[in-house]
Amino acid sequence: MRFQRVCLEGLGFVLPDECVSSAEIERRLAPLYERLRLPEGRLELMTGIRERRVWRPGTLPSVPSVRSAQLALAAADFPPQSVGALIHGSVCRDHLEPATACRVHHRVGLPARCQIFDLSNACLGLLNGMLQVAQMIELGWIQAGLVVGTESSRPLLETTIATLVSDRPFTRQQIKTAVASLTIGSASCAMLLVEESLSRTGNRLTAAAVRAHTEHHQLCHSGADESVAGGMQPWMDTDSDTLLREGIATGRCTFDDFLSAADWDARTIDVSFTHQVTVQHRRQMYESLGLDSERDYSTVEWLGNTGAVALPTTLALGCRHDRLSNPARVALLGIGSGINCVMTALEWRRGQVQEGTESSLADAGR
Repeated sequence: MRFQRVCLEGLGFVLPDECVSSAEIERRLAPLYERLRLPEGRLELMTGIRERRVWRPGTLPSVPSVRSAQLALAAADFPPQSVGALIHGSVCRDHLEPATACRVHHRVGLPARCQIFDLSNACLGLLNGMLQVAQMIELGWIQAGLVVGTESSRPLLETTIATLVSDRPFTRQQIKTAVASLTIGSASCAMLLVEESLSRTGNRLTAAAVRAHTEHHQLCHSGADESVAGGMQPWMDTDSDTLLREGIATGRCTFDDFLSAADWDARTIDVSFTHQVTVQHRRQMYESLGLDSERDYSTVEWLGNTGAVALPTTLALGCRHDRLSNPARVALLGIGSGINCVMTALEWRRGQVQEGTESSLADAGR
Protein backbone atom coordinates (compact mmCIF):
# COMPACT_ATOMS: atom_id res chain seq x y z
CA MET A 1 0.00 0.00 0.00
CA ARG A 2 1.13 3.55 -0.74
CA PHE A 3 0.29 6.94 0.79
CA GLN A 4 0.49 10.38 -0.78
CA ARG A 5 -0.89 12.79 1.84
CA VAL A 6 0.11 11.54 5.31
CA CYS A 7 2.77 12.93 7.65
CA LEU A 8 3.98 11.78 11.07
CA GLU A 9 3.87 15.15 12.79
CA GLY A 10 4.50 14.60 16.50
CA LEU A 11 5.64 12.00 19.02
CA GLY A 12 5.13 11.92 22.77
CA PHE A 13 6.26 9.28 25.25
CA VAL A 14 6.54 8.55 28.96
CA LEU A 15 8.78 6.01 30.68
CA PRO A 16 8.27 4.66 34.22
CA ASP A 17 10.73 5.61 36.95
CA GLU A 18 11.18 2.17 38.54
CA CYS A 19 13.70 -0.19 36.95
CA VAL A 20 13.76 -3.94 37.53
CA SER A 21 17.07 -5.58 36.61
CA SER A 22 17.46 -9.10 35.29
CA ALA A 23 19.72 -9.75 38.27
CA GLU A 24 16.90 -8.75 40.65
CA ILE A 25 14.46 -11.10 38.90
CA GLU A 26 16.95 -13.92 39.27
CA ARG A 27 17.35 -13.19 42.98
CA ARG A 28 13.58 -13.58 43.35
CA LEU A 29 13.76 -16.82 41.38
CA ALA A 30 16.56 -18.18 43.60
CA PRO A 31 14.55 -21.20 44.88
CA LEU A 32 13.85 -22.28 41.29
CA TYR A 33 17.44 -21.64 40.19
CA GLU A 34 18.79 -23.67 43.09
CA ARG A 35 16.45 -26.61 42.49
CA LEU A 36 17.20 -26.78 38.77
CA ARG A 37 20.89 -25.79 39.20
CA LEU A 38 20.61 -22.86 36.81
CA PRO A 39 23.59 -20.47 36.62
CA GLU A 40 23.14 -16.82 37.67
CA GLY A 41 23.15 -14.36 34.78
CA ARG A 42 21.27 -16.75 32.53
CA LEU A 43 18.35 -14.36 31.88
CA GLU A 44 20.48 -11.48 30.65
CA LEU A 45 22.78 -13.83 28.74
CA MET A 46 19.84 -15.39 26.86
CA THR A 47 18.03 -12.13 26.08
CA GLY A 48 20.57 -9.30 26.23
CA ILE A 49 18.16 -7.43 28.53
CA ARG A 50 19.78 -6.02 31.67
CA GLU A 51 16.69 -4.17 32.95
CA ARG A 52 13.11 -3.19 32.22
CA ARG A 53 10.73 -0.63 33.76
CA VAL A 54 7.40 -0.88 35.58
CA TRP A 55 4.68 1.65 36.45
CA ARG A 56 3.72 2.31 40.04
CA PRO A 57 1.22 -0.27 41.36
CA GLY A 58 -2.36 0.57 40.41
CA THR A 59 -1.50 2.70 37.37
CA LEU A 60 -4.18 2.30 34.70
CA PRO A 61 -2.93 2.30 31.07
CA SER A 62 -5.13 5.28 30.22
CA VAL A 63 -3.21 7.57 32.59
CA PRO A 64 0.19 7.44 30.81
CA SER A 65 -1.67 7.30 27.49
CA VAL A 66 -3.35 10.63 28.26
CA ARG A 67 0.02 12.21 28.99
CA SER A 68 1.67 10.74 25.87
CA ALA A 69 -1.16 12.03 23.70
CA GLN A 70 -0.86 15.49 25.26
CA LEU A 71 2.89 15.46 24.64
CA ALA A 72 2.49 14.45 20.98
CA LEU A 73 0.07 17.33 20.42
CA ALA A 74 2.35 19.75 22.27
CA ALA A 75 5.39 18.62 20.27
CA ALA A 76 3.57 19.55 17.07
CA ASP A 77 1.80 22.58 18.60
CA PHE A 78 -1.40 21.05 17.24
CA PRO A 79 -4.88 21.87 18.62
CA PRO A 80 -6.79 18.94 20.19
CA GLN A 81 -10.05 20.14 18.60
CA SER A 82 -8.64 19.38 15.13
CA VAL A 83 -8.08 15.67 15.84
CA GLY A 84 -10.55 13.51 13.91
CA ALA A 85 -9.64 10.04 15.18
CA LEU A 86 -8.11 8.43 18.28
CA ILE A 87 -6.95 4.81 18.41
CA HIS A 88 -5.71 3.16 21.61
CA GLY A 89 -3.57 0.30 20.37
CA SER A 90 -1.77 -1.39 23.26
CA VAL A 91 -2.34 -4.89 24.60
CA CYS A 92 -3.08 -3.44 28.05
CA ARG A 93 -6.33 -1.57 28.67
CA ASP A 94 -8.23 -0.26 31.67
CA HIS A 95 -11.36 -2.39 31.33
CA LEU A 96 -12.91 -4.89 28.95
CA GLU A 97 -15.40 -2.09 28.30
CA PRO A 98 -15.72 0.75 27.63
CA ALA A 99 -12.79 1.28 25.31
CA THR A 100 -9.73 2.74 27.02
CA ALA A 101 -9.79 5.29 24.20
CA CYS A 102 -12.89 6.79 25.87
CA ARG A 103 -11.01 8.03 28.94
CA VAL A 104 -8.08 9.23 26.85
CA HIS A 105 -10.43 11.10 24.53
CA HIS A 106 -12.15 12.79 27.49
CA ARG A 107 -8.98 13.75 29.39
CA VAL A 108 -7.13 15.07 26.32
CA GLY A 109 -10.15 17.20 25.35
CA LEU A 110 -10.72 15.84 21.85
CA PRO A 111 -13.89 16.84 19.95
CA ALA A 112 -17.17 14.92 20.08
CA ARG A 113 -16.99 14.24 16.34
CA CYS A 114 -13.68 12.39 16.82
CA GLN A 115 -13.91 8.69 15.94
CA ILE A 116 -12.41 6.60 18.77
CA PHE A 117 -11.81 2.91 19.45
CA ASP A 118 -9.36 0.39 20.89
CA LEU A 119 -7.35 -1.79 18.52
CA SER A 120 -5.63 -4.96 19.69
CA ASN A 121 -3.09 -7.01 17.75
CA ALA A 122 -0.39 -8.12 20.20
CA CYS A 123 2.81 -6.11 19.61
CA LEU A 124 1.51 -4.50 16.39
CA GLY A 125 -1.46 -2.54 17.75
CA LEU A 126 0.06 0.93 17.38
CA LEU A 127 1.46 0.22 13.91
CA ASN A 128 -1.93 -1.13 12.80
CA GLY A 129 -3.49 1.99 14.29
CA MET A 130 -1.01 4.11 12.37
CA LEU A 131 -2.14 2.51 9.11
CA GLN A 132 -5.83 2.94 10.03
CA VAL A 133 -5.39 6.66 10.67
CA ALA A 134 -3.25 7.04 7.54
CA GLN A 135 -6.01 5.51 5.42
CA MET A 136 -8.62 7.83 7.00
CA ILE A 137 -6.43 10.82 6.09
CA GLU A 138 -5.72 9.50 2.60
CA LEU A 139 -9.45 9.05 1.95
CA GLY A 140 -10.19 12.59 3.15
CA TRP A 141 -12.30 11.45 6.11
CA ILE A 142 -10.13 13.30 8.66
CA GLN A 143 -7.19 15.71 8.63
CA ALA A 144 -5.45 14.47 11.77
CA GLY A 145 -5.46 11.44 14.06
CA LEU A 146 -3.77 10.21 17.25
CA VAL A 147 -2.50 6.68 17.87
CA VAL A 148 -1.54 5.98 21.48
CA GLY A 149 -0.94 3.10 23.86
CA THR A 150 0.54 2.10 27.20
CA GLU A 151 1.91 -1.30 28.18
CA SER A 152 2.04 -2.29 31.85
CA SER A 153 4.40 -5.20 32.56
CA ARG A 154 4.18 -5.37 36.36
CA PRO A 155 1.18 -7.80 36.50
CA LEU A 156 2.80 -10.24 34.06
CA LEU A 157 6.20 -10.07 35.76
CA GLU A 158 4.76 -10.55 39.24
CA THR A 159 2.47 -13.42 38.22
CA THR A 160 5.25 -15.19 36.31
CA ILE A 161 7.76 -14.93 39.17
CA ALA A 162 5.19 -16.03 41.78
CA THR A 163 4.18 -19.03 39.67
CA LEU A 164 7.76 -20.12 38.99
CA VAL A 165 8.67 -20.14 42.71
CA SER A 166 5.44 -21.88 43.73
CA ASP A 167 5.22 -25.56 44.63
CA ARG A 168 4.62 -26.58 41.03
CA PRO A 169 7.41 -28.96 39.93
CA PHE A 170 8.70 -27.05 36.89
CA THR A 171 11.37 -28.68 34.74
CA ARG A 172 14.01 -26.81 32.74
CA GLN A 173 12.02 -27.44 29.57
CA GLN A 174 8.78 -26.15 31.10
CA ILE A 175 10.24 -22.87 32.33
CA LYS A 176 11.42 -22.03 28.82
CA THR A 177 7.84 -21.10 27.93
CA ALA A 178 7.91 -18.42 30.66
CA VAL A 179 11.20 -16.74 29.74
CA ALA A 180 9.58 -14.33 27.26
CA SER A 181 7.32 -13.06 30.06
CA LEU A 182 10.40 -12.07 32.07
CA THR A 183 11.59 -9.79 29.25
CA ILE A 184 8.50 -7.56 29.29
CA GLY A 185 8.80 -3.85 30.16
CA SER A 186 6.47 -0.86 30.48
CA ALA A 187 6.25 2.35 28.44
CA SER A 188 3.76 4.71 26.81
CA CYS A 189 3.86 6.43 23.41
CA ALA A 190 1.64 8.47 21.08
CA MET A 191 1.91 9.41 17.42
CA LEU A 192 0.14 12.32 15.73
CA LEU A 193 -0.49 11.93 12.00
CA VAL A 194 -1.76 14.80 9.86
CA GLU A 195 -2.72 15.61 6.29
CA GLU A 196 0.32 16.89 4.40
CA SER A 197 -1.00 20.44 3.95
CA LEU A 198 -1.07 20.83 7.76
CA SER A 199 2.44 19.50 8.30
CA ARG A 200 5.43 21.58 9.32
CA THR A 201 7.81 18.61 9.41
CA GLY A 202 7.30 16.97 6.03
CA ASN A 203 7.81 13.52 7.62
CA ARG A 204 5.86 11.63 4.98
CA LEU A 205 4.52 8.13 5.50
CA THR A 206 4.92 6.77 1.99
CA ALA A 207 4.31 3.02 1.96
CA ALA A 208 3.53 -0.07 4.00
CA ALA A 209 3.40 -3.83 3.69
CA VAL A 210 1.61 -6.37 5.89
CA ARG A 211 1.69 -10.13 6.27
CA ALA A 212 -0.30 -12.65 8.35
CA HIS A 213 1.15 -16.14 8.89
CA THR A 214 -1.59 -17.22 11.27
CA GLU A 215 -0.78 -20.91 11.06
CA HIS A 216 1.55 -20.00 13.93
CA HIS A 217 -1.09 -18.35 16.15
CA GLN A 218 -0.59 -20.87 18.99
CA LEU A 219 3.12 -20.19 19.54
CA CYS A 220 2.46 -17.39 22.04
CA HIS A 221 -0.76 -16.96 23.97
CA SER A 222 -2.11 -15.69 27.27
CA GLY A 223 -4.85 -16.98 29.51
CA ALA A 224 -8.25 -15.35 29.89
CA ASP A 225 -8.89 -11.82 28.60
CA GLU A 226 -8.38 -9.54 31.61
CA SER A 227 -8.22 -5.80 32.25
CA VAL A 228 -5.72 -3.98 34.45
CA ALA A 229 -8.48 -2.56 36.65
CA GLY A 230 -9.76 -6.08 37.18
CA GLY A 231 -6.53 -7.11 38.91
CA MET A 232 -5.19 -9.08 35.95
CA GLN A 233 -2.87 -12.00 36.78
CA PRO A 234 -1.72 -13.02 33.32
CA TRP A 235 0.28 -16.10 32.45
CA MET A 236 1.89 -16.42 29.01
CA ASP A 237 2.98 -19.62 27.26
CA THR A 238 5.56 -18.88 24.58
CA ASP A 239 7.46 -21.27 22.34
CA SER A 240 10.29 -18.75 22.01
CA ASP A 241 12.54 -20.81 19.73
CA THR A 242 9.86 -21.55 17.14
CA LEU A 243 8.39 -18.05 17.43
CA LEU A 244 11.83 -16.58 16.72
CA ARG A 245 12.41 -18.81 13.70
CA GLU A 246 8.97 -18.38 12.14
CA GLY A 247 8.83 -14.69 13.03
CA ILE A 248 12.04 -14.00 11.16
CA ALA A 249 10.75 -16.00 8.19
CA THR A 250 7.57 -13.91 8.20
CA GLY A 251 9.66 -10.75 8.38
CA ARG A 252 11.75 -11.89 5.43
CA CYS A 253 8.64 -12.35 3.27
CA THR A 254 7.17 -9.01 4.35
CA PHE A 255 10.42 -7.16 3.70
CA ASP A 256 10.37 -8.07 0.01
CA ASP A 257 6.84 -6.65 -0.31
CA PHE A 258 7.89 -3.59 1.73
CA LEU A 259 10.82 -2.73 -0.54
CA SER A 260 8.57 -3.07 -3.58
CA ALA A 261 5.85 -0.85 -2.09
CA ALA A 262 8.35 1.81 -1.01
CA ASP A 263 10.37 1.52 -4.22
CA TRP A 264 13.49 1.27 -2.05
CA ASP A 265 16.61 -0.85 -2.07
CA ALA A 266 17.77 -2.28 1.27
CA ARG A 267 21.09 -0.45 0.85
CA THR A 268 19.36 2.94 0.64
CA ILE A 269 17.65 2.67 4.05
CA ASP A 270 19.35 5.19 6.33
CA VAL A 271 18.02 4.05 9.69
CA SER A 272 15.64 1.36 10.88
CA PHE A 273 13.63 0.64 14.00
CA THR A 274 12.42 -2.87 14.78
CA HIS A 275 10.12 -4.33 17.37
CA GLN A 276 12.29 -4.76 20.49
CA VAL A 277 12.21 -8.44 21.54
CA THR A 278 15.72 -9.60 22.48
CA VAL A 279 19.24 -8.80 21.32
CA GLN A 280 19.43 -12.21 19.62
CA HIS A 281 16.18 -11.60 17.73
CA ARG A 282 17.47 -8.24 16.52
CA ARG A 283 20.75 -9.73 15.29
CA GLN A 284 19.13 -12.63 13.45
CA MET A 285 16.45 -10.42 11.92
CA TYR A 286 19.03 -8.05 10.48
CA GLU A 287 21.11 -10.91 9.13
CA SER A 288 18.01 -12.37 7.47
CA LEU A 289 17.02 -9.06 5.87
CA GLY A 290 20.54 -8.23 4.75
CA LEU A 291 20.47 -4.92 6.63
CA ASP A 292 23.39 -3.21 8.32
CA SER A 293 22.78 -3.50 12.08
CA GLU A 294 24.78 -0.29 12.56
CA ARG A 295 21.85 1.58 11.04
CA ASP A 296 19.52 0.24 13.71
CA TYR A 297 18.65 1.93 17.00
CA SER A 298 18.04 -0.39 19.94
CA THR A 299 16.38 0.11 23.34
CA VAL A 300 15.68 -3.51 24.31
CA GLU A 301 18.75 -3.72 26.53
CA TRP A 302 17.34 -1.21 29.05
CA LEU A 303 13.59 -1.13 28.30
CA GLY A 304 12.96 -4.79 27.56
CA ASN A 305 10.09 -5.76 25.27
CA THR A 306 7.44 -3.07 25.72
CA GLY A 307 4.91 -4.72 23.45
CA ALA A 308 2.91 -2.58 21.04
CA VAL A 309 4.61 0.64 22.15
CA ALA A 310 8.16 -0.72 21.70
CA LEU A 311 8.74 0.41 18.12
CA PRO A 312 7.20 3.92 18.29
CA THR A 313 8.91 4.57 21.66
CA THR A 314 12.24 3.52 20.17
CA LEU A 315 11.60 5.82 17.20
CA ALA A 316 10.90 8.71 19.59
CA LEU A 317 14.05 7.97 21.63
CA GLY A 318 16.11 7.68 18.45
CA CYS A 319 14.88 11.10 17.41
CA ARG A 320 15.67 12.55 20.85
CA HIS A 321 19.16 11.09 20.68
CA ASP A 322 19.84 12.50 17.19
CA ARG A 323 19.95 9.16 15.39
CA LEU A 324 17.95 10.46 12.42
CA SER A 325 19.60 12.62 9.79
CA ASN A 326 17.75 15.19 7.70
CA PRO A 327 16.58 13.86 5.32
CA ALA A 328 16.50 10.13 6.04
CA ARG A 329 14.79 7.04 4.74
CA VAL A 330 13.38 5.35 7.83
CA ALA A 331 12.10 1.78 7.96
CA LEU A 332 9.74 0.76 10.78
CA LEU A 333 9.86 -3.04 10.96
CA GLY A 334 7.15 -4.44 13.24
CA ILE A 335 6.36 -8.04 14.11
CA GLY A 336 3.97 -9.61 16.59
CA SER A 337 2.71 -12.98 17.74
CA GLY A 338 0.01 -14.44 15.60
CA ILE A 339 2.31 -14.28 13.55
CA ASN A 340 1.73 -10.84 11.97
CA CYS A 341 4.07 -8.31 10.43
CA VAL A 342 3.73 -4.62 9.53
CA MET A 343 6.48 -2.59 7.86
CA THR A 344 6.17 1.10 7.04
CA ALA A 345 8.34 3.61 5.19
CA LEU A 346 8.98 7.17 6.36
CA GLU A 347 10.66 9.98 4.42
CA TRP A 348 12.00 11.80 7.49
CA ARG A 349 12.71 15.52 7.56
CA ARG A 350 12.35 16.88 11.07
CA GLY A 351 11.64 15.50 14.52
CA GLN A 352 9.06 16.92 16.93
CA VAL A 353 9.17 14.86 20.13
CA GLN A 354 8.32 15.56 23.76
CA GLU A 355 9.20 13.28 26.68
CA GLY A 356 7.26 13.12 29.93
CA THR A 357 8.06 11.75 33.38
CA GLU A 358 6.03 9.45 35.58
CA SER A 359 5.76 12.17 38.19
CA SER A 360 3.87 14.30 35.64
CA LEU A 361 1.07 11.74 35.38
CA ALA A 362 -0.84 13.36 38.23
CA ASP A 363 -1.84 16.06 35.74
CA ALA A 364 -3.16 13.34 33.44
CA GLY A 365 -5.60 12.01 36.05
CA ARG A 366 -3.75 9.27 37.87
